[in-house]
Amino acid sequence: MTKDKILIIDDDKDLVDMLATFLSLKDLEVYKAYDISMIPSDLSYISLVILDINMPNKNGFVIFKNIRKFWDIPIIFLTARENEDDKIKGLMLGADDYVTKPFSLDELYARIFTNINRTKRKMKEIEIENGICKIDGIDIELTNYEYEIVDFLYRNPKQVFSKETIYDRIWGFDYDNDPKVIAEHIRNIRNKIKEVSTKEYIKTHWGLGYSWNF
Repeated sequence: MTKDKILIIDDDKDLVDMLATFLSLKDLEVYKAYDISMIPSDLSYISLVILDINMPNKNGFVIFKNIRKFWDIPIIFLTARENEDDKIKGLMLGADDYVTKPFSLDELYARIFTNINRTKRKMKEIEIENGICKIDGIDIELTNYEYEIVDFLYRNPKQVFSKETIYDRIWGFDYDNDPKVIAEHIRNIRNKIKEVSTKEYIKTHWGLGYSWNF
């Protein structure tokens, strides 16, 4: 069984190491970032982020916004601040939870567990595997190329990809055709999804491209 992966971003090395040890005992796989340079550029494999607001050089609110530009990952703010305004700001930005130091390790784990499971329930609305796409248990009949586009966007939620990037990922750099065909494929995919769901899973970012949104 694949372990859920947690990224802890906090400049307090002792605290991060302690949390990593504790969460590892809870059968979670932990990644550490003591400063912004250690934050991976690809967070597609991360199940949840624990983020300290008081980070050197760049505060946690800025880091949060940078992460959420591309990755729809549960984020729990972790901070020593007890200012009510900080809590409100964090939650208004879209943080999933907020824990103030000092805190109970068991309480933190319970919040991690709850947020990861909430995300998993949301993802179960969509099943994409082995060439089959289902929404709420209903098969969506996609062509091979349509399936590849959906699979690619679905595996990289919230990240915006241009038509050219999607085209290159699906057809390859050497394939001689027009990336504008992506817009037609997206239109067909949306029409097929509308037959079974009212949700707009593929979002258009005008002048930029497309992203998948749960």
